Amino acid sequence: MKNKTQHRFIKINGVDIFYREAGPKDAPTLVLLHGYPSSSHMFRNLITALSDKYHLIAADYPGYGRSEQPPIADFSYTFENYSLIIEELLNQLNISKYSLYLMDYGAPVGWRIASKHPERIDTLIVQNGCAYDEGLEAFWDPIKAYWKNINDKKAEETLKGFHSPDGLKWQYTHGVPDASVISPDNWEIDLRHLERPENGRIQLDMFYDYQSNVKLYPEWQQYFRDYNPEMLIVYGKNDFIFPVAGAEAYKKDIKNLEYHLFDAGHFALESSGDEIADTIRTFLDQKVLKN
Repeated sequence: MKNKTQHRFIKINGVDIFYREAGPKDAPTLVLLHGYPSSSHMFRNLITALSDKYHLIAADYPGYGRSEQPPIADFSYTFENYSLIIEELLNQLNISKYSLYLMDYGAPVGWRIASKHPERIDTLIVQNGCAYDEGLEAFWDPIKAYWKNINDKKAEETLKGFHSPDGLKWQYTHGVPDASVISPDNWEIDLRHLERPENGRIQLDMFYDYQSNVKLYPEWQQYFRDYNPEMLIVYGKNDFIFPVAGAEAYKKDIKNLEYHLFDAGHFALESSGDEIADTIRTFLDQKVLKN
């Protein structure tokens, strides 16, 4: 029996954080970490699909979805700070053991938590999220230019285009065999937070801070080698943002790896959600419930 999703707010480090929760609280927990430019909304269907026997938590980062957007002057919009927000959320909810679903921006948020607290990790599920230089191909060229020169106006204009209405639609539909299965509600909902005052600057700040993740790639790869966590790859194979080369790279360091590619784009859950949910259920049943 599927459990209804509850929609809650909680004060974390002085910020009102919105999160979705479903499933039995005494069941194994799966923490769902969303990507740019989305929110916990991207997990709505997966939460329902797994809520009969798993406990699901999905929060919106500050400045995304329904979470508060503190002024830039009062809040550090960085991946490190986002990881601290999620970590404290789990602490307040008394969740000390969990699996992580890492997608896009959720990957560097989650890798920080996992490498900091390896004893808390049951399994890792990676969906179009990166921990290797191989995964940063052509899409990243203007972002790398921005890293080199934050005053590069050409790069800045390109980056702003990523979260324009057309840019958002492209992120959801590119690489999808039948784009008609992708609901336009996705990018319309994203626009709700992207159009808030200062949010465009926040997105640029996050693009710039992404280089802090790349500097940590060797550390995270060492974590993979040292702890060899149970990992499931569920990748949209047609993704231009985080291409398959980034998924293949995990094979270098992870021995306990189950690897699946789907005929989908960046937001693979929107077109291959049922297949991915079934794959995750089988994986968690084998790796978590058996214990």
